[in-house]
Amino acid sequence: QVQLVESGGNLVQPGGSLRLSCAASGMTFSMYSMSWYRQAPGKQRERVATISSTSSGTFINYVDSVKGRFTISRDNAKNTVYLQMNSLKPEDTAVYYCNAREGFAPYTTYWGQGAQVTVSS
Repeated sequence: QVQLVESGGNLVQPGGSLRLSCAASGMTFSMYSMSWYRQAPGKQRERVATISSTSSGTFINYVDSVKGRFTISRDNAKNTVYLQMNSLKPEDTAVYYCNAREGFAPYTTYWGQGAQVTVSS
C-alpha cells in the first residue's frame, strides 16, 4: 500500500531554516503530483507547494506567503520530495503534511502523518 513518511520537523528560531523530507513507497512515484500542505491550530489546511513531473517538464507552484522563502523539489530516484524552508516566520508554525495525487484517473490522493514545525524564539 502507499505510504508517505515525513521527517525533518523541529523547533527553529525566526529567520532560521529547516528541510522537510517525505519518503514515498508502494507507488510509482514519478507518476504522482507531490504537494506540501500545512495546518496551523484553529485554521484550515492550506496547500503550500506542489511539484509535478510530466512529459512536458516539471511544474512548481507556491502559495503567495512562502514565495521566495520555500523551495519544493523531488528526487524520483529516491522516491522523495523535499521542502526547503528559509527565513522562517512564527506564522509558518504548523503541522506540515505530504500529499501525493495520482496523475491519472481516478486521481487518488494519499497523505502522510504530518511533521510539526514550530518557529519561535
